[in-house]
Amino acid sequence: MTQDVPVLEVRGITKRFPGVLANDNINLKLYKGHVLGLLGENGAGKSTLMNMIYGLYKPDEGEILVNGQPITINEPSDAIRNGIGMVHQHFQLVDVLTVTENVMLGNESDTLGFLKKSIARRRIVEISKEYNLDVDPDALIRDLPVGIQQRVEIIKALYRNADILILDEPTAVLTPQEAVGLFKIMRLLTERGVSIIFISHKLKEILEICDDVVVLRRGRVVGEADPKTSTTQSLASLMVGRDVILEVEKKPHDTGDVVLCVEDLTVLNERGIPAVKHVSFEVYAGEILGVAGVQGNGQTELVEALTGLRHAISGRVLLAGHDVTTANPRAITQLGTAHVPEDRQKLGLVGPFSVMQNLVLNTYFQPPFAHHGVIDDDALAANAAQLVQQYDVRPPIINNPVQGLSGGNQQKVIIAREFSRPIRLLIASQPTRGLDVGSIEYIHRQLIRMRDEGVAVIVVSAELDEILSLSDRVAVMFDGRLIDILPIAEADRNTVGLRMAGQL
Repeated sequence: MTQDVPVLEVRGITKRFPGVLANDNINLKLYKGHVLGLLGENGAGKSTLMNMIYGLYKPDEGEILVNGQPITINEPSDAIRNGIGMVHQHFQLVDVLTVTENVMLGNESDTLGFLKKSIARRRIVEISKEYNLDVDPDALIRDLPVGIQQRVEIIKALYRNADILILDEPTAVLTPQEAVGLFKIMRLLTERGVSIIFISHKLKEILEICDDVVVLRRGRVVGEADPKTSTTQSLASLMVGRDVILEVEKKPHDTGDVVLCVEDLTVLNERGIPAVKHVSFEVYAGEILGVAGVQGNGQTELVEALTGLRHAISGRVLLAGHDVTTANPRAITQLGTAHVPEDRQKLGLVGPFSVMQNLVLNTYFQPPFAHHGVIDDDALAANAAQLVQQYDVRPPIINNPVQGLSGGNQQKVIIAREFSRPIRLLIASQPTRGLDVGSIEYIHRQLIRMRDEGVAVIVVSAELDEILSLSDRVAVMFDGRLIDILPIAEADRNTVGLRMAGQL
């Protein structure tokens, strides 16, 4: 096979869902040892296309070729048999099983009915060493950080002899350090002849790691780009179909009274170990306090304590003068707090519920959505129709289960719900995770708008650029402690980076 023959090619792929043309006559080619970047807004059809290549959906029209030969893919086992593996944005792992047991699932070796875990374990160790994946085959999935869980998913694909690997938003849940580690693994994979389709909204990553780029918009291929000659601005414009402002536009703004006061707060994690250690700070009306830090340094537990999802063992939390240290989430919400959680599926949405229902999860019992205990479906529908249009949720079908939306559109549902009611405190944890550049631009504008309207805003983000762009002050967490709070004028990348590593 020559370099001119793609290892994977799709020709004229079309996929329709009720009321939606998800993919419209799509063509693309992936070559051996290359990384093909697939760009597009949320709802552009990227995941639908990949799900057809992997056998989770069947195309209505078109064909898929591997090494120049047409193949039929009716289910994932057909894709695996043809050397195609996929690492989903939301990992397909069983928390209570070990790495070895997860890798074996669906591909068990047995002799006379007995599982041969030792054979699988040995193969996992070999793969881990060959590709510098550094995974303990005996570790429980629930004990592994998210970056290592992703490596387990890659091992699963390689264990099944995949030489075509689809990575769907692989850095959406990773820290910057973990993303660097993933790129090293990807380069090693391509050096060994593995071909990769890389889906990402992060334009700098596309330019850094990809050999070729294909851009989708509203289900169609709208262009191709060479990363060597492209810029983030040119890719953003091609993806969205208009000029995009990549820099946050923010004017100086006067702050008001203290809205949130945290005093000497200590919070335990799931294992009963202090994750937040004697943390104190204040947030003022009309400011954005950015919380920076490598993920896993107590940010999650801090946000959960502030929103009533986890109780502190000591200290106090005051919201507009009210002691909410032991209050439940509803009480804190009704005092004017909005919360965008870092895990949208576990904490932000009810998957089987419709988009319409998810847009009123914290207000469904209040007028105009309910009267004397009876829910007004017409009011829910009118609210949903307005917010779906305003926040560009795709597809704009309010009765669809929210679990059927792409990750980015699920995030838009949460943002729409939390930003569309009167609030005095907004706590946004990873608010743009998984969003495309157009949506990020919009969310950033909304965060600045709320700050300018006098809302106290806390933004927790693993994206240091986002923290530095949005914040008026930057709080840095390390090992559960708030080690410094810097005015934005003093918060450059180097200074904040040193604080994130625990260096004062």
